[in-house]
Amino acid sequence: MKFLSKLYIALILVFLYAPILVMFIFSFNSAESVWVFEGFSLDWYKELIYNSTMLTALRHTLLIAILSAIISTVLGTAAAIGILQLRKKITKSLVMSVTNIPMMNADIVTGISLMLLFVFFGKLIGLNESLGFFTVLIAHITFNLPYVILSVMPKLQQTDKHLPEAALDLGCTPLQAFFKAVLPSIMPGVFSGFIMAFTLSLDDFVISYFTCGHYQTLPIVIYNMTKKTVTPDAYALSTIIFVTVFVLLILYNTMQNNSERKVARR
Repeated sequence: MKFLSKLYIALILVFLYAPILVMFIFSFNSAESVWVFEGFSLDWYKELIYNSTMLTALRHTLLIAILSAIISTVLGTAAAIGILQLRKKITKSLVMSVTNIPMMNADIVTGISLMLLFVFFGKLIGLNESLGFFTVLIAHITFNLPYVILSVMPKLQQTDKHLPEAALDLGCTPLQAFFKAVLPSIMPGVFSGFIMAFTLSLDDFVISYFTCGHYQTLPIVIYNMTKKTVTPDAYALSTIIFVTVFVLLILYNTMQNNSERKVARR
């Protein structure tokens, strides 16, 4: 049984990561072939420098990811604090259920509904182009918020409820009590929520596709390339993004483990 279980896990890992490994290997291919590796080369990474379309899409993607992660982290942290302040359990559970809808809902439903909403308000105020940078940013903030709230909420629950009161007794204002006492204790959750929001925003395709207009992100540009042909420089850029996301996930897991160890020690 142990052998079968290990074999089963090995097959799952191969099935999940074999495509990524192939992409990684052929990003260093000296030729354009996607099935014959003719030699090691960094030419396709150099080609990225001259691919203005892909670099522009990458800049759009990073800008959206960074801004949406920052804004959703701030709003999500404030929302988590507000939810915990609710006294009635029914109200709290209702708010949490509504908050989790963007996370549980199908991406295509969220994308279409947001697109219709943005087009409606755009026509209402007389805009010629309803979809663009701000609609993509709002859409990414919308589906990032539940993940930030779920990351910050456990840290708030682990924090001593009398900590803000102690800070107030020592002469802090309510704002100072939050930044000097509460925020440092929940920072692992805030940082984890930020990384999660950044990662989700970085590789989102479906919701961005319906809300982008002419402001195209990298996943949309790569998708449009598949209608004709995908050049190997797309493999190189995808490899860079994968490595970046992989490092962020390692940081996220490290923060989570360190936080759990501190709680266990306490």
